[in-house]
Amino acid sequence: WSRQGLMAEGVSDAKLRVTPLVFDPAPETRGFARAYPKRYTPERPLRILFLGQVCLRKGIHIVMEAADRLAGLPVEIQVAGPIQVPLSEAHRSHPVLRWTGSVPRSAVSSYYREADLFLFPTFSDGFGLTQLEAQSWKLPLMVSRFCGEVVEDGVNGWVIGPLSGEAIACRVRNLLEDPSE
Repeated sequence: WSRQGLMAEGVSDAKLRVTPLVFDPAPETRGFARAYPKRYTPERPLRILFLGQVCLRKGIHIVMEAADRLAGLPVEIQVAGPIQVPLSEAHRSHPVLRWTGSVPRSAVSSYYREADLFLFPTFSDGFGLTQLEAQSWKLPLMVSRFCGEVVEDGVNGWVIGPLSGEAIACRVRNLLEDPSE
C-alpha cells in the first residue's frame, strides 16, 4: 500500500524496496486450535474483533455502519482500543457493538483468542501488524486494500471492496449462512 502510494506520487519503482516484516507470534499461539459452531445463535454469536485505534482513519465509522446493518442478527463486534471519536448514545448502547476502550498489551491475546474474525477496515496503514497477530491466532481477516498485503482474498480472509459498511455486512451475512466458510 505504501509502495503504491509513493509510486502514484512519482517516486521511481527503482528507488523502492518492500522489506518483509519480522514477526514473532506469542508463545501461547503454538498449538492453539480454533473451532467454529455449526451455526451462530444469540447465545453463540459470530464474534468479530476490531482492535487498535478507534478513529476515522482506521475505519470505525464503517464498523458502526456495518453494525447498524447487522442489528438483530447473531453478531457481536468487540471494539478494543483507545476511542478517539465521539460516540452517539445509540452507538454506545448498540446491541451489536461492545466497547472496551484501551486494553493493556498483556490482555490483547485474550481478545484474539475469543474472536471468530478479525476486522481491519483501515483507510491508510503502512502495514498493520495486527493482521499478523490475528493470523498467528488462526483468525480469518476482513481487511481493506489500504494496508500491507497479508490477506489472499478467499483463502485466509477477505479484502473488502469497496470499503463500506454494506460490504462488511454483506460478507458477515454470508458467514452467518455458512460458518464453515
